[in-house]
Amino acid sequence: MATDARLRLPIGIQTFSEIREGGYYYVDKTPVIKRLVHQNKFYFLSRPRRFGKSLLLDTLRCLFEGRQALFEGLYIHDRWDWQQTHPVIRLSFGSGVMRNREELDVRIREQLRTQRERLGLTLDHETDIAGEFETLIRQAHRAAGQRAVVLIDEYDKPILDNILEPERARELREGLKNLYSVIKDADPHLHLVLITGVSKFSKVSLFSGLNNLRDITLLPEYSTICGYTDADIDTVFAPELPGLDRDAIRAWYNGYRWGGTEVTSVYNPFDVLLLLQNREFGPYWFESATPTFLVDILKQRGVFTPQLDRLQAKAQLLGRFDVDDITTEGLLFQTGYVTIKDVQEPMLGYRLYTLGFPNLEVESSLNDLLLPVFGIGHSEAQTHQLSLMDTLQRHDLAGLETHLKALYAGLPHDWYRNNPIAQYEGHYASVFYSHFAALGLAITVEDASHHGRVDMTVDFGGHLYLFEFKVVEQLPEGKALDQIKARDYADKYRASGKPIHLIGVEFSRQQRQIVAFEVETIQGNASH
Repeated sequence: MATDARLRLPIGIQTFSEIREGGYYYVDKTPVIKRLVHQNKFYFLSRPRRFGKSLLLDTLRCLFEGRQALFEGLYIHDRWDWQQTHPVIRLSFGSGVMRNREELDVRIREQLRTQRERLGLTLDHETDIAGEFETLIRQAHRAAGQRAVVLIDEYDKPILDNILEPERARELREGLKNLYSVIKDADPHLHLVLITGVSKFSKVSLFSGLNNLRDITLLPEYSTICGYTDADIDTVFAPELPGLDRDAIRAWYNGYRWGGTEVTSVYNPFDVLLLLQNREFGPYWFESATPTFLVDILKQRGVFTPQLDRLQAKAQLLGRFDVDDITTEGLLFQTGYVTIKDVQEPMLGYRLYTLGFPNLEVESSLNDLLLPVFGIGHSEAQTHQLSLMDTLQRHDLAGLETHLKALYAGLPHDWYRNNPIAQYEGHYASVFYSHFAALGLAITVEDASHHGRVDMTVDFGGHLYLFEFKVVEQLPEGKALDQIKARDYADKYRASGKPIHLIGVEFSRQQRQIVAFEVETIQGNASH
């Protein structure tokens, strides 16, 4: 709903009634919610953290409890039967960290007790957790005369919190499976079930037997169920936009896509709200809690960072996630560090997804976070970045050579001895790309297929820089510059009218240093 008056920004508020009664901005998600509640019965939705999943569940709770006044003015208000209400059972594993099955079981029993009290029910006999949950659903149905709605938030957090300790993670998984297994047999007493979380554990490992659980994570019609669209920013938040660069907001925070290329991309709400409050750009979502296990796994696997913006994965890989089987692509996608850029179906039923960074916030922050993995500590990284920014602002190509040599000279010798990633062939090219990317520059990676080489375009300050970076031990020595020219990468940029600097950078692994740095500048032709 567009408004001229400035309202309050609902930062961190996950309670629908508080937003609606407290004078906060609200992006109306009820058109998508209406579709959801009328199509199926058992749903699963995976979205990265801080995308509004908890608010979505709370909105559903208010809807089924018949709290009509809260929906005044929203799409669903005149399209809903307010006379018919349902008892709602709401469970969440979002708070606290559980380290073992015992702690998990205590938390589950506590939540079941709270739900019983809220619904005015009592447990009349001792039983196990599964029995307690099953009794709660059955009693809720009987007492209300209507079937129950079950909403489960952060269903996977106890496992994710322990994912680097497989034994412990498996133990917690079994505890959750024990709880969720009740849903299948409680079918006659259930009206709707929605389970949300960050990751998508295989049905077998957590929801055994619940074969009718419909996964809406990648369905185009639900792509905007969480997050804000461009239209939302331009209408709902219009009073907040003056004084902010609208294109920069898009480049920094938009770009999450769940589904094909035709789906509307969305913004992370947490980012948008903090930008509107603070009036300055920053990696708000990224800094709010980047999972340490992500960095550890990327480190163990020797990730080639230039390739992060063009990963490819089959649909099955994006959806497969288990304690003993975490694909790098699945992990990055589910946690929100890469998103879907393109979908191809080369054969019927075989969908191939191209993944890449959603926006500048994630590209710069993730690369910044990975620099210490490559041997550049945070304090040196900052010094190097200020130096790089200064060199580029002055378009000082000789200074750029000096700067890059200093960067590699600064990699500590001890680090090479103790670090498996130093042996990894893509290491030097990853340092090169991540150092630039961490600044939040507009970068295009042209060819990331060879781990020893990367072709990269940087668009900054009215100049274009085309780099060919290669490790001489892997490719014939000499003339990285010739390779750029041979491939005609500059052609597509000539019409920009900007000066184009072709830069061939050759690196020796033995010497751990740049051994050739050749530059040629050509003037782009502005097309009239």
